[in-house]
Amino acid sequence: MTEIAAADPDSFVHVELDVENDLGQNVLDITQVLFQNEDGEEDQDESDDDDDDDDGEDSGTDHFNTNKAGTQLQKCERRGQMNSGLPDTFQTGNLLFYERFKAYQDYMLGDCKPSEVKTFTADYLKKVVEPCDWQALWFNDVFDVLVEVRDVDFSDLKACVRLGLPLQCEARGCELNEESMTALLEATQYKVPLQELQVVYEESGEFDQTALAIEHLRFFYKHVWRQWDEEDEDDDFDYFVRCVEPRLRLYYDILEDRVPTGLVAEYQSLLETCTQCFQQFSVLRSGLSNDSDSELDNLSMVEGLKLYDQLEILKRKLYIIENPLLRYVLGYKGNARQQSVQSRGPRASGIRVVHVVTVSCSTIQLQSLLNDRLLPQWSTDDIEVQFHREPVSAVDSCHCGDMVIILPGTYRVTSCIFLPDSITVEGFGLPDEVVIEKESKGDSFVESTGDDVRLSNIKFIQHDAIEGILCVRQGNLSMENCVLQCETTGVIVRTSAHLTMNMCDLYGSKGAGVEIYPGSVCKLVGNGIHHCKDGILIKDFADELDVMPSIIMENNVIHNNEGYGVILVKPSNGEDHPLPADKSDEEPVKDFEATAEDKVTHSNNTPLSAENHVDGDVTSVRKWQFCRQLSRSKEISCSRAVQDLMDHQMFVSIQGNQFKRNGMGDLGTFFY
Repeated sequence: MTEIAAADPDSFVHVELDVENDLGQNVLDITQVLFQNEDGEEDQDESDDDDDDDDGEDSGTDHFNTNKAGTQLQKCERRGQMNSGLPDTFQTGNLLFYERFKAYQDYMLGDCKPSEVKTFTADYLKKVVEPCDWQALWFNDVFDVLVEVRDVDFSDLKACVRLGLPLQCEARGCELNEESMTALLEATQYKVPLQELQVVYEESGEFDQTALAIEHLRFFYKHVWRQWDEEDEDDDFDYFVRCVEPRLRLYYDILEDRVPTGLVAEYQSLLETCTQCFQQFSVLRSGLSNDSDSELDNLSMVEGLKLYDQLEILKRKLYIIENPLLRYVLGYKGNARQQSVQSRGPRASGIRVVHVVTVSCSTIQLQSLLNDRLLPQWSTDDIEVQFHREPVSAVDSCHCGDMVIILPGTYRVTSCIFLPDSITVEGFGLPDEVVIEKESKGDSFVESTGDDVRLSNIKFIQHDAIEGILCVRQGNLSMENCVLQCETTGVIVRTSAHLTMNMCDLYGSKGAGVEIYPGSVCKLVGNGIHHCKDGILIKDFADELDVMPSIIMENNVIHNNEGYGVILVKPSNGEDHPLPADKSDEEPVKDFEATAEDKVTHSNNTPLSAENHVDGDVTSVRKWQFCRQLSRSKEISCSRAVQDLMDHQMFVSIQGNQFKRNGMGDLGTFFY
């Protein structure tokens, strides 16, 4: 078993596959002829001694050079009806990210514009696909049938075929014979889209590149291309950089469970809605007459403008999700499953229950629990004590007013902990003694929607996560003396939610330690937030109805974060955001522009702006503004950073905070 991963860390691709011992056996002579100018010189310079060095410099496999590690085409054995008689095809669906990346970037699309995609694709296929005399399966939802390719119309991306005789066909839900299939081919003028063909497998390797090229074509039009791409008003941009690469990365991030399930569902829903909107717009536009002033055409024009505005909004939302940077800073608002958990309310009997979580306990522990916690607090009330072996079942059994006491131990859970009721969950001991560890992939670790939820004296450890460690979606959560060992995002405070976080230690987040949404209330007192990508990320953006969050920060220590101590995300709205004048304003603008280009390229290949239709000047200005803010915040001291924070109305109180050794500065602003 060989483990192969993309060298580009932003791709998040990790794939395991079996590699046969005879790698490189299926090298085609036709490849050397077609690409001798491009690959021939490369082959002459390569040797066995420097193969490892070359692999380290290149993030992907050369699409036409099988000497490098990559997915070798194997036989895809059919598992349908045993008596169908259909031949096996090439297995092309398990290609790695960097193989598709290199194919689209270096061979198929290059630096083409959206309007040139079809032309570039046709030129690529001409060089690779055999023009005639090969067999394929014509497949769709209704049938698979063997055909023989007689010619290929590259400009139209179709193949001229004839029915393979004797008939070899596998139908689904219908009966087909030679006569009906012949009639169907006559109706299509014997032309079949190349995307609907699967090349029949041959061990000789003669048709390997044909099968691979058709797979790239099929994948592109199924997962990358959008119907509205070609109609983008701003056609003068690199289509691969703006559209292909982010969509390809998103596909593999979803495939590798790197994207929250709620965000995946939201993206698919947006894509379907956008497609329907574009189709409606296209039908309405095609029915308009250029020289007509009729009332009907005027009404259609108004309706068309509404659809166009709606389409632009949907396209922008899709772009935000596709862009890795914007996907991180803007996020999403959860999924239906998380929002469907309802509060149980108080018990009808009025009895409150104390849920004790322990695998086993000694008599000394039980006596201590009774004396220190149960009797002092509950002696005058009618209560019931229930025992559980793990925290999830205890929380799921709670009603409003219940308490969960977790005895020392390490509790490993595989599901999310939902807190829809006003309950108290506390560890009976120090946080390092009461540990809840989440092991499986999934959404966020803890979800709180209760009106008054309290957590204390617990250490949460997150592994192999997709979302944050704790999310306050609504209601009020008070957390005290807890330790949060994060993996993705840390604590998320959604719109209208309230968080009070006292004396907690949060670290290890690959995103922000704390994410604060518009309209939320967040009180952070005496916490340590460190070794995250950013300490605190505040989202002041988007809808006009959104109100600013209300934030109290007192006596926190925010240190050793990769990015900023505190970063504010807000829309630019196409406006300039000048910085306070100082001596550095006298420096030439070109120096800042060069620095901005370097920083943006280093951090991400995608533009910082979420607008698809902004021109190059506005984009460069925004990049310059962002970089200028970065460089300025590096120079300010802690006192200057706190003074700048005080200028924002969202901060109700800021005092006694310490900012130390944050990689990009104490305070930053990101305009999108």
